[in-house]
Amino acid sequence: MRLSARRLNRTLLRRQHLLERVDLTVEEMSRHLVGLQAQENLSPFLSLHARLDPFDPLDVTRGLDDRSLVRLLVMRGTVHLLAADDIGLRTWTTPVHEREVRASRVIGPAREVDRDAFLAALHEVLGDGPLPQRAIGEALTVRFPGATATQLGQLARCTAPLVQLPPRGTWRGSGGVVHDLADRWTGASLEAPDPADVVRRYLRAFGPASAADVTAWSGVTRLGPVVAAMDDLVHHEDDDGRPLVDVADGVLEDDDSPAPVRLLGTYDNVWLSHARRDRVTPPGSREAWSGPNGGSACTLFADGWLVGLWRAVDGRVQVVETLRDLTPRERSGLDDEISRVEALLAR
Repeated sequence: MRLSARRLNRTLLRRQHLLERVDLTVEEMSRHLVGLQAQENLSPFLSLHARLDPFDPLDVTRGLDDRSLVRLLVMRGTVHLLAADDIGLRTWTTPVHEREVRASRVIGPAREVDRDAFLAALHEVLGDGPLPQRAIGEALTVRFPGATATQLGQLARCTAPLVQLPPRGTWRGSGGVVHDLADRWTGASLEAPDPADVVRRYLRAFGPASAADVTAWSGVTRLGPVVAAMDDLVHHEDDDGRPLVDVADGVLEDDDSPAPVRLLGTYDNVWLSHARRDRVTPPGSREAWSGPNGGSACTLFADGWLVGLWRAVDGRVQVVETLRDLTPRERSGLDDEISRVEALLAR
């Protein structure tokens, strides 16, 4: 079946729960989305707020405290908020982190240390419990004196499955990065999931899509043969004739379904997880968002597309710019969303 750009847009929004809010727990939503982008502290809260009703930001804090949720370096080498039983994704994304080890200027000569000896030393350093990243690096300099604490700490972060402990990532929480071994902290398995199962989960949240899209979302390459071998998928194509696959029970949304205004964070996987990044971003809009060191502001969506940028300033929503004129209905929807987000920020 040939699917228009608008139908793909609406289908993505439906699967992302951005057409209407749903009553799920934070853990259930995190599991459905296969993690929430969390490299900026506010982003996962805005992502959840846009999708859940009701939503209490303290549920994230409670989940991090009771270890049902974790902050972990996974897809694309970025920090995600995950359900604890998804920590095996960190093993699946190992090639992504190895690329960072090879490319990182921060790690520098530390990448040349014997890896087995390094990981054994890291487990010894953490043997008595969690430590701040700086302390981990300093302890490792005793064993690897040719590298600095900063270099060794960064190498530890990339080569071992280390979770960031609360209060990091909690609502209104503050504090530096303190690490523990992911399996010890959660009691969950680090066994890598079946790649085909990961593809199916991705499609349920982001599909229909291509193997290149799964790579854009995860950073994991060579997924073409995995997708090609999955005989349970159905096949579509986009307006350009590009092949797409989907789970057999994947519902395709009508292209005339209304898409409400939503205020999302600087980063959200809804628009970072396809190779062209055009499912919800018309040409030119991404350039308006991009700054020299990443995203320049939070994102405003209307009628399913990125149409503006905003910032949280002293607990208020400040619209930085709109990329097109909003309709009267959209302006009314924006006013409603601003009120909701400001109520969240006031918590």
